[in-house]
Amino acid sequence: MKIIHKRIYITLIFILLLISGLGARLVQLQLVSTESFTDKKINLIEGSVKQRTQEMVVDDGRGKFEDKNGQSLTSITHNRLVLFPFLEKMKWPVQQVSEIVGMQPKELTNRLANAKTPVIITKELSHAQVEKINALKVPGVFGIPLKDERPVPLAEHLIGLEAQSKQIIEEKYSDKLKNGAIKSTTPVGISGMQRAFDEFLLPEQESKLLYHVDRLGGPMFGIDVKYTGTANPYYPVSVRTTLDLSAQELVENTLNHYKLKDGGAVLIDIKNNKVIAMASRPSINKKDPFKKQNGSDSVENRLLTPQTPGSIFKTVTAAAALEQNKIQPSLTYNCDKSIYGNNVEEDHQKGQLTFEESFAQSCNATFAQLAKEMIISNPNILEQYADKLGLIQPVGWTGDVFHFEHFKQFLGEKSGRVWTNAREKKVPNAVAQTAIGQLDVKVTPLAVANMMATIARGGEKKQVKAVDALEYKNNTSLYTFKEHELKGDTINKATAASMQQLLKGVVQSEKGTGRRFQALPYEVAGKSGTAETNVKDDIVNKWFAGYFPADDPKYAMVVVDLNTKSAISPTNNVFYDIVKGMYDLNTR
Repeated sequence: MKIIHKRIYITLIFILLLISGLGARLVQLQLVSTESFTDKKINLIEGSVKQRTQEMVVDDGRGKFEDKNGQSLTSITHNRLVLFPFLEKMKWPVQQVSEIVGMQPKELTNRLANAKTPVIITKELSHAQVEKINALKVPGVFGIPLKDERPVPLAEHLIGLEAQSKQIIEEKYSDKLKNGAIKSTTPVGISGMQRAFDEFLLPEQESKLLYHVDRLGGPMFGIDVKYTGTANPYYPVSVRTTLDLSAQELVENTLNHYKLKDGGAVLIDIKNNKVIAMASRPSINKKDPFKKQNGSDSVENRLLTPQTPGSIFKTVTAAAALEQNKIQPSLTYNCDKSIYGNNVEEDHQKGQLTFEESFAQSCNATFAQLAKEMIISNPNILEQYADKLGLIQPVGWTGDVFHFEHFKQFLGEKSGRVWTNAREKKVPNAVAQTAIGQLDVKVTPLAVANMMATIARGGEKKQVKAVDALEYKNNTSLYTFKEHELKGDTINKATAASMQQLLKGVVQSEKGTGRRFQALPYEVAGKSGTAETNVKDDIVNKWFAGYFPADDPKYAMVVVDLNTKSAISPTNNVFYDIVKGMYDLNTR
């Protein structure tokens, strides 16, 4: 009998200990470790709320990019009908809703069948339809404005990408991660301006529609749908770019129409040196953005990457010759000869040409001869004038912004170059090649556009801007990017005026390489360029760079088709259509 009693006592003690353990566990779960359970720091309160909450993210809270007029560059807002899943299990006025939105009741109920998350009906709604739907006050039925990504991305290389990157979060934002301001899954900028402005764009809080449900998924009546989002009037921040949405769409559509595969176009407002449109090709491979295409990452902005310019560089040689008084108006050059003194093929012979005619018709021999003459007295003449015209230093806006020293708007912009080996300056054939933009010469298309803007302004050098301001949510200014001069000497006004006449001659001359543009409503001044990059396979870079209207310059533009066949390049067609399109935009 004593043995039985002893066993009962032991069993009771064990049960008491078990109950005490369970009680302690409940205390831990409900009172002690509610927001940081186990070494994985699990938030039990959030978890329990999620189990009883249906939600839809309306806005991720990350800062946005806008054009100069405040229009979104990355998204389009549409009014949509949103239906919560629990409607399937309750009676709701589907007939009334269907009449308002112009859909059959069965279409709506079919969309709800077996839905686990809120259903977005993609049909566009008017403002009046949204008001009528919300006036019904039906739980789980809402008309709300939602942002959709643009079907065709705009300025994707310039704006860049955002993505989840635990590595970047831990390297750059460890403090924010520790204090819970962001999560390891928070998207961050990985390229372009998304990366450059990332610290200003980080989200404070997502905006959501929340609806609480019972254990069976039905609505808990008496508890309305809640909108959760930051109440902070300052965040998220918007990046007010210098881009013009209409001009950007024009450039993108034109490149797509002519199927330009590698290269792009950049359009600059000459007066204030702001980019109003920039589009690089090929398009970004969203699945693998850093996958190599034509030897470069697909996220690489071709307009910020040095390219072989060919005859575009004759602009530098011409400016040097003019400013060094090497030009005699009556002197002619033998343009039946190559840069090496050999006879060129008969169909490429141009006869005896003056300096002006040589520039208009892009005679190689003239500029090779001038460079060889100038370099004798000044071995650095070509890089000096390339620098005066802003071709070999980064031209994008840079400066100190708050605690960011040397902040760059154009992340990834590279410097240009004229020579890679100073000894080549003593080799006549190397000098000849360099004078016409071959051999080791490489410049960025953005710098070339800036050179054209500099000439059009009479020699005034400026940094190029892509962003005007950072703005708080309430439209007040966080920071304004002021105009900055581009450092270094520049050409004098007389040289700039002479260069303007030369660039006009390329188009106005009967045999000018840009004579096709005479038919445009805006008069164009500019320079063509064909750079040999693979002689064996006849592969070239095909350029046209210029500004318009020629007598009252407003826009500078570069179009470049890289690694292409000269005979099939759409460069001139693209340049032509964009100029015509800008005229139409400005006169409609």
